[in-house]
Amino acid sequence: MSANMSGSGSAPCRFAHYFVICGIDNETGLEPDALAALYQWLEADRQGTDPESVAAGENFDQSPLKRTFKSKVLAHYPKNIECNPFDQDAVNMLCMPKGLSFRTQRDSRTPQFHSFLITREDGSRTYGFVHTFYEEVTSPQICSAMQTLHQMHQAEHNASAHNCPSSSSSSSSSSSSSSYDSVRDTLYVSKAMCLITPMPFMHSCKGFLSQVHRAVISHQPPPLPLESYIYNILYEVPLPPPGRSLKFHGVYEPILCQRPGVGELPLADFPLSEAFQLLGVENLVQIFTCVLLEMQILLYSQDYQRLMVVAEGITTLLFPFQWQHVYVPILPASLLHFLDAPVPYLMGLQSKEGTDRSKLELPQEANLCFVDIDNHCIELPEEFPQFPNKTEFIQELSEVLLSFGLSPEGGNTSPDPAVSMQTSTLEKELKSTSLSELVDDRRNGNLGGEALDVLELLQGNPTLERLQALAKRTGVKVARLEALVAGQKAVGEESVGGRSPAEEEELRNAKLNVQLREVFAARFATMFADYESFVIQNSPDLESWLTNREQMHNFDKASFLSDQPEPYLPFLSHFIETQMFATFIDNKIMSQWEEKEPLLRVFDGRIEKARLYNVRAPSLRSSVYQKCTFLKESAQAIEQRLRKIDHTAIHPHLLDMKIGQGKYQQGFFPKLQADVLASGPTNNKWSNRTCSTQRRVDRHRQQNDHLVLDNELKEKYMQEARNLGKNLRQPKLSDLSPAVIAQTNWKFVEGLLKECKMKTKRMLVEKMGREAVELGHGEANITGLEENTLIASLCDLLERIWSHGLQVKQGKSALWSHLLHYQVLLLAASSTHIQRITLLLSIFCLSSSSFLFRLLRHIQNMGEIKTDVGRARALIRLSLEKKLLSQHLKQLLSNHSLTKYVHAHHKNFMRCSHRKLYKQQFLFHLLSLNAVDYFCFTSVFTTIMIPYRAVIIPIKKLSNAMTTSNPWLCVSGELGDSGILQITKNVLEMTFDCQNLGKLTTVQLGHDNSGLLAKWLVDCVMVRNEITGHTYKFPCGRWLGKGVDDGSLERVLIGEFVVPCSDDDGVRGTKTPPLQRSPSQIRRIKPTTVQIQESIGEAVNNIIKHFHKPEKERGSLTVLLCGEGGLVWALEQFFHHGFRSARIFQKNVFVWDFYETPEPLGLNCESFCRYVNAINTMPRNIGKDGKFQLLVCLGARDRMLPQWLPLLAECSVITRMYEENALLRDKLTVSSLVAVLETLHDFPITLESSLTKSVEL
Repeated sequence: MSANMSGSGSAPCRFAHYFVICGIDNETGLEPDALAALYQWLEADRQGTDPESVAAGENFDQSPLKRTFKSKVLAHYPKNIECNPFDQDAVNMLCMPKGLSFRTQRDSRTPQFHSFLITREDGSRTYGFVHTFYEEVTSPQICSAMQTLHQMHQAEHNASAHNCPSSSSSSSSSSSSSSYDSVRDTLYVSKAMCLITPMPFMHSCKGFLSQVHRAVISHQPPPLPLESYIYNILYEVPLPPPGRSLKFHGVYEPILCQRPGVGELPLADFPLSEAFQLLGVENLVQIFTCVLLEMQILLYSQDYQRLMVVAEGITTLLFPFQWQHVYVPILPASLLHFLDAPVPYLMGLQSKEGTDRSKLELPQEANLCFVDIDNHCIELPEEFPQFPNKTEFIQELSEVLLSFGLSPEGGNTSPDPAVSMQTSTLEKELKSTSLSELVDDRRNGNLGGEALDVLELLQGNPTLERLQALAKRTGVKVARLEALVAGQKAVGEESVGGRSPAEEEELRNAKLNVQLREVFAARFATMFADYESFVIQNSPDLESWLTNREQMHNFDKASFLSDQPEPYLPFLSHFIETQMFATFIDNKIMSQWEEKEPLLRVFDGRIEKARLYNVRAPSLRSSVYQKCTFLKESAQAIEQRLRKIDHTAIHPHLLDMKIGQGKYQQGFFPKLQADVLASGPTNNKWSNRTCSTQRRVDRHRQQNDHLVLDNELKEKYMQEARNLGKNLRQPKLSDLSPAVIAQTNWKFVEGLLKECKMKTKRMLVEKMGREAVELGHGEANITGLEENTLIASLCDLLERIWSHGLQVKQGKSALWSHLLHYQVLLLAASSTHIQRITLLLSIFCLSSSSFLFRLLRHIQNMGEIKTDVGRARALIRLSLEKKLLSQHLKQLLSNHSLTKYVHAHHKNFMRCSHRKLYKQQFLFHLLSLNAVDYFCFTSVFTTIMIPYRAVIIPIKKLSNAMTTSNPWLCVSGELGDSGILQITKNVLEMTFDCQNLGKLTTVQLGHDNSGLLAKWLVDCVMVRNEITGHTYKFPCGRWLGKGVDDGSLERVLIGEFVVPCSDDDGVRGTKTPPLQRSPSQIRRIKPTTVQIQESIGEAVNNIIKHFHKPEKERGSLTVLLCGEGGLVWALEQFFHHGFRSARIFQKNVFVWDFYETPEPLGLNCESFCRYVNAINTMPRNIGKDGKFQLLVCLGARDRMLPQWLPLLAECSVITRMYEENALLRDKLTVSSLVAVLETLHDFPITLESSLTKSVEL
């Protein structure tokens, strides 16, 4: 059987796939690291210089002992296996990320352990565990080459010291510490042993590699050749079955590993305790939240293993979700260009010794979570929703850590010296006992010579067994045989009972791991307990679903959010937009046609189990924190597996090896015999059983192929559906040529363009609502919170687009940096007098560049926004609200020289060879957002000062244009009011600065009735937000003055948003239905009784719907009460119906004329009289209609209207005031109206201060 076939036959069930040795190749000698040269090429390209101009050759300024040299894979066994092809370049790079490092006898040569993983194109992972140690260099050629390099470095150093004497003393100490003399010094070079496994058994692999290294440096040779142990772990140690534990032997000690069961959390062997101690509970929860929201996370540490532990620990805690984007826990120096990636990533970067965080230049930081592991600190993005119940969550995690004796705040994880000494003593004792145990182990045939002969002779020999039985009956004892049997039983009992301290520590870590993970899993089980109710499954089969995947809505997000507690919404509204959540829902939908994905199966099982104990009604919205109830159960399952071993693997044994090869030499790893390690045995029971099972599965799959769609088409659909938005999950490490890097950048560009299209389409569909549903685009509902989430994701996308290929940046925001450069160029254009006039004319003539210039000035003048990232997002939101986003970015990109200066060639679609086409598509997608109205700036930046302009427009034909009295106004919005603003006499326009009022709702307009021309007929009031450009019209059409109209000196006007009909601000407006406005006095057509009843029902219905919306989306209740079509207007129609004409009374009569003196009406309602008297005695002159409006509003607020109406209808005076057909005289109509008004009693109606001011009840 060939090596390939041997490797592939049993590989899926083997514990380890490859054993690898990396180090220096004595035949090729010292070679400069090609990856370091590539890194210099990338840095030159990043800085905008010609990469070809980078000087080639050695860097003689640096000591050769500190330079990087090329490492090689010296050997790997087996050569290849089909299910996991060996990637030599990737493994070499990740085994020795810094290349070869050299030491002398003066330097520390402590062995180091680290791990890595490789993510394949299908998303599956392979884990590598590396033990790096130092081996003496015996090659004279390499020692001579190192001596030569050191002499050249010394000459360069002396020359620089001569030219710069001040630096000679400072560098002399470092030069002496890194000196090398081939005669006096002993040279050591790093070498790495690596195990590549399909599953992350970190502790087991670490223990095996450390034992192999101990055998290499030991004074005594190991009990067996190293090939026996490597062959054993490669071919004879199987993966533990799910829910079982396995014991196998290393060189000196037994090694345990266990695998969770089908219903348990998946395997995670990296120590979470170390991650929590490195960062602390609060920091780790914050990082965890960033990962859930798919931000860019960069881990930073000098220790490779710390990078891996934190990265794997965080991704492990994501259960049942999985990270879907670029994941590189250890980023080699040659791949630093991937930090330019405009996609979410989780990467680990090794920090150089002595470097400071401030010296680290990162291409994009607007959406970056920077984690400095060594210094226990993190830097978070600015817009960052907190994890639900964060305080209680941290408290529960802290309790788990404290129960294991760990501090929740984290800290130094180095052990106490006394503990270390005790541990080393225990290790020595364990070594001696393990050696004797290995030699005398009676279960696998590894017995001493004589004992082995006796046992082989006696076991299985029927004649000797009969003789033994006869001897026992006659009283003769066979002592030797009985001792052997007793010893065998004792060993079996020992394996169940006694345990070493190392095994107890492993058990403790495993229990801590699973309990911490259970706390995280319980939070998701609580938040998504009812997620299945909101999954939309409307496809008849898998083929149709895969075909229409991108056009379908798979999850009812609006309904899901409406069912969640209010504190959860900021986080959940962001999280359900992530790729990991979309993939989770996709897996749920596909589970109705395929086998459930393992994580989904476990999660659904947890939810089902939780329902048995605590039935949760879907309508119950509670934010009460629920602690995890699975801690004890999960820990017991781990303890049971590790205390009672289920399986024991075949022990290492002698192989059929050639004599004379692989001779033991202390301190040197031997050259292994490749022929005995190239293939494994063919008679392993577990191998044959697993292979036969695999063959049955394959046959079953082949039989069902004809029942499903064509395999190639299905595979295509499956890949597109599952890998949507994650084309670059993992960079390929085996090919890092400039051409491949350029191709990678092209993929980034195409991905950005596609993401821009998808985001703008989603924003349009959600905003258009019902109209979009009629066009077949999906659900109609969108909440304000969801809208804000979509806009925030658009801001992140634009920031990532501008960060990609960036070569010049100031501050953390790439977009704001570009805008500042653009502003500098505009100001530079005014350097001469003529150019200054041209610039000013362009600004005042409303050119496209002037709008962007003024917008930048507005943003810069907002002192409340402190950071560049905040300013960039403010500008995006403001441009989107003004419907100028596409135009502003087009203007910014039109300056090609500036774009060339800011962005690198071929890295950004603004500068690619097809940049015109890409830019047009990009700007077109943004232009489509002009079809709807957004208030994303006004609703978010609520504390900034905004200039407003108010204009009063009188009706000149019927009255004076000016008034001699002293007018005033007060502007109110959803966020507050401006207070009373005095207007200068004979001036109809004023400007004022005020804290953001939000969407404007009302204007109070009045005067003091002084002077000869005190009567004033006002058509409307116009108010404009000078930053957003939004204009509101407040219709009036009524007189203000004594003795005219209803005698009002003050009116409350309801606003309507004015949509520009022309190309205002350089953009075509889009029609939006206006808000309700102030009711005017003119009644053109008398409504019928049916219309009046319908208007009352509609007004009440609008108020009820107002309270069923989320609080942040309700808008102004004043509009629904006092606006045209509001409750006051509808009740006024009701009271005017059948009212006797004014000709009978010979004057204008208002409803209030009869209700302002309740006693003559014969009313005995104390509350009604009290309210009317309070309104009549207040100092405000709001007129008769205004008083009636106030009475209705107060009655609705205090739930008095249903009490007053029957009393008014039964009043004796009503017969003289109303005709017989009046609605007020119809008892059935009044009763139905009372029932309608009583429906408002369930809601807390609050009134604006503009209505209730000066009223004392």
